[in-house]
Amino acid sequence: MDPRQDDLSKVFAALADPIRRDIIARLTVGDATVSDLAAPYDVSLQAVSKHLKVLADAGLVTRSREAQRRPVHLESEALARLTTWIGRHQRQAEERLARLEEVLGDLPSSGTDAAHSTGEDR
Repeated sequence: MDPRQDDLSKVFAALADPIRRDIIARLTVGDATVSDLAAPYDVSLQAVSKHLKVLADAGLVTRSREAQRRPVHLESEALARLTTWIGRHQRQAEERLARLEEVLGDLPSSGTDAAHSTGEDR
């Protein structure tokens, strides 16, 4: 298996959880501490730390040290890889659909046109 595909699997698995998706959404605004991130949830700091570990293992977030603070930072490059993968597959699906529509457009129409040309409506 391509290691990049395995990384992508980790990202999708990490984003499967709604709390982790919300954490990512909140980090798009700016870095935050674990306490800041835990505030809106009815879960422990330890639970949020576990969510952050999953996100970090997937390469979506990193932690740094600023004096006494340890802010969590969103790694936008991981989201860019995900967006690229989704975009590529979306384009392929759209191209297939356009080819199908073209083939269907080339088929003779059925229904009233066929009835008129054969005289079946008389």
